[in-house]
Formats: sequence, structure tokens, C-alpha cells
Amino acid sequence: MEIIINKNLILFNPETKSFLADAFYPKTDQLLPLVIFVHGYKGYKDWGAWDFMAEKFAEAGFFFVKFNFSYNGTTVDAPNHFEDLQAFGHNNYSKELSDLSFVMEHFLQYPQIDKDKIILIGHSRGGGISLVKTSEDIRINGIITLASVDSLDRFPKNDLLEKWKENGVYYVENGRTNQQMPHYYQFFEDFKNNELRLDVERAAETAKAHFLIIHGTNDESVNVKNAEHLHILNPNSELFLIENANHTFGAKEPWENLEMPKDLKTATEKSISFIKEKFSN
Repeated sequence: MEIIINKNLILFNPETKSFLADAFYPKTDQLLPLVIFVHGYKGYKDWGAWDFMAEKFAEAGFFFVKFNFSYNGTTVDAPNHFEDLQAFGHNNYSKELSDLSFVMEHFLQYPQIDKDKIILIGHSRGGGISLVKTSEDIRINGIITLASVDSLDRFPKNDLLEKWKENGVYYVENGRTNQQMPHYYQFFEDFKNNELRLDVERAAETAKAHFLIIHGTNDESVNVKNAEHLHILNPNSELFLIENANHTFGAKEPWENLEMPKDLKTATEKSISFIKEKFSN
């Protein structure tokens, strides 16, 4: 089977700015389900082994898209590096939802797409964003979360919050690059101004899509209790735990192996089988 790979397509969202997307899909005359992957905090579309995951989805008969959020700190010219820390600092959940909507509308125009089969896959914070989008858009009929948060209210509390408000910015060190990455206070203001919309618990409860929750039991960044909570909120969901898997399912940046890590392969295979089972007709 011939796989078509279109890397670094430039998209321009008038509500935000330009960003890049990739498309992986098989060459076929049949209509393909659209699978959109949503990266998480301090992530990007080319991080780690995501390309290997994309190829597996394409080989399985899906039109797989991954993209960089416009304000994730990467740029059109440097998609694998946090070149624009000012943009990173000015990111917020509303911008990410706008970008996700734009990506979905863009690729729904492709003639290869089966418009009745739209699935989101969100990793970490991207899982929360994907759940919110799924609850808002009835066209999305599949949602898979990978190591997802169960709340987007992940901000400093009490004195630290007051200090953030007073200073207008706080910094988080990137453990891999050692960069001091800013968060401007507008991030919290955007959340408070849109708190009902950004309620992941409510989104999980009200999502009508087929729902698969995948999480590692040894996740060092987002505790597995987040997954268990999402499953309780939506009893129609399926919970799939990977024993001893970490937050990135064994992947790291850069990923220099020629194959996916074992745990990410397990998560990918489970995701593909779940979609095929739910969308077999």
C-alpha cells in the first residue's frame, strides 16, 4: 500500500496565526476516516515518535493529521524548536480550540475524507482540549485520550497565583532544552472568562462520541487517576491502562530508534482496533 506523506503544510488561522500540519494517508479511491492528533503542553507535532504513530494509522486506512498549535512556541521555519517564547507565553486554551477547529474544517474539504467519520486523539493537555471540542461539535464521533488531564484548571494556586497576577508572568523551565518558558497572566484570564466552556469534566460527561481512554499506570506527569475519573464521568467510555507505561508511552525527544517504543505501539494498536470496531460499517 502506498502511503502519501505531506509534511509541513502551512495553514493560516485568521483568529491566531500561521502554523504547520502534516497529513499521512493511503493512496486509495475509498473515503477515509479523518483522525486528528492534538499534542499537549510543551509538545509539537514532530515530537518523539509521533511520525511512527502517524504512519501506522495511514497503513491501517486512515487519513491522519497532526499539527502544531499556532502559539505553542514553534514557528513555521523552526517546527521542532521553541523559537518563539513570546508566542508560547501568549498561548491560551481559546487559541488552541480555534486552531483545532480550523484544522478540522481545512481537512474536511479534502476529497478523500469520509465526513461521517471524524476522530480526535489528544495527548495530555491535548486530551482536555479534544474533549471540549468533541462536546461542542456533534460531527466528531470518536475521541481517544492518551495520558489526558481531567481538568484544564492546572494553574498556580493561592499566593503563587497572586504573585503571577502581580508580576504578569511566571516561568517554567523546559527540562530538555533548559529554556525558561513564560506564561503571561492572560492565560489564566482566558480560562476564567471561558470557565464553563473549558470544563473538561462536563465535556466528558456530555460527549456523545465513542470514547477510549488510554493511560499508563506509571505516568509521572498526569496521574492515572485522571483517566479513572474520566471513565467514571462517562461510563460509556472504554478505559485501557498500559501497565508501567509513562506519560509519553516510552517515547522521548529526539526519538532515534527505527521503531516505536513498545508502550506507544500498544496504545496505537489499541486505538486503531477501537476505531475499526466502532466504525466498521
